[in-house]
Amino acid sequence: MSHQPYILVLYYSRYGAVKSLAEAIAEGVESISGMSARLRTVPPVTTNINNTTEAIPTSGDLYAELDDLRHCSGLALGSPTRFGNMAAPLKYFLDQTSELWVSGALANKPATVFSSSACLHGGQETTLLTMMMPLLHHGMLIMGAPITEEELHTSNGGGTPYGATHVTFGDNQKVLSKEERSLAVKVGKQLAHTALKLKS
Repeated sequence: MSHQPYILVLYYSRYGAVKSLAEAIAEGVESISGMSARLRTVPPVTTNINNTTEAIPTSGDLYAELDDLRHCSGLALGSPTRFGNMAAPLKYFLDQTSELWVSGALANKPATVFSSSACLHGGQETTLLTMMMPLLHHGMLIMGAPITEEELHTSNGGGTPYGATHVTFGDNQKVLSKEERSLAVKVGKQLAHTALKLKS
C-alpha cells in the first residue's frame, strides 16, 4: 500500500505563536500537488519529577515519534526563542534521534527552521542557526527564505533569510502579520516542491 509523501512540520509551541507559523507552513506544503503535511509537536519537559505528561495529548497535534522523522520527505522544525536557542522540549526530542543519525535516515532530505520571539531583538536568528546544527549533523539540506521574497523587505515584524519567524511584541495572542504569514506559506511551498524534486 503506497502512501503520499509528506513534509513533517515538527514544532513546540507554548502560547500558540509557533503553532500558527507551523499551520501556515503546512498550508504551503499542502498547496503543492503530490505532497502532504504532517503536523506534530513534542511534550513539555519539566524539572518537577512528579509532573508527567500523557502519552497522547488531550488536544491539538499528536506528539512526534521517530518514525514520523524516519519516513518524511522533508522537515520544517519550529521552536520559540529561548535566550537565543531552541526550547528544551524540542532539543530533548532531537537528542533522542541518534539511531536515525547512525542509519542516515534523514540524509539528503530538505529542511527549514522557523521561530517566534516576543521582541524584534529576542534572538530569532541565533535560534534558527542553532536549530540547524542537529539537522546538519543528520545530513539534511537546509533551506531558508530567498532574499528575493518581497516580505523580507517589507515586514516590520518577523521574517529572515534563515527561515520564517514571527514577533509577538509581548502579546502572546498576537496573530501573524500579513507578511509573516505569506512568507511562512511560501517557505512551505518551497520545501514541498524541493522534496518532490529530490524524490524524483
